[in-house]
Amino acid sequence: MSKNVSRNVLRQRRHARIRKKVSGTAEFPRLAVFRSSRHVYAQVIDDQVGHTLVAASSLEKELRGQEISPIEMAKRVGQLCAKRAQEKGITSVVFDRGGYQFHGRVAALAEGAREQGLEF
Repeated sequence: MSKNVSRNVLRQRRHARIRKKVSGTAEFPRLAVFRSSRHVYAQVIDDQVGHTLVAASSLEKELRGQEISPIEMAKRVGQLCAKRAQEKGITSVVFDRGGYQFHGRVAALAEGAREQGLEF
């Protein structure tokens, strides 16, 4: 592999491999995670229709401006996303880690969603 390939390109390749197998349906929508260097985003998506059912991010008004660690912020985003999903009647999802390792902020988001009652 060439040294000129960026980390993001490699992540996008991993994500494409994962997406071959992971797909959201009406019964089990996909919980997709994206993280940037500063923020973390989560979406619950029905891939059959192509609609985002629920979304949450660290840019939300109720989460922005809090002096907490990035991992704690990711956990709160997961809790907020799960809370919104349950309000729409969604109890089970499939988890799409977006090509990232299931570690750190991605794992914290998943933990927060599970604590709020979302199953995956």
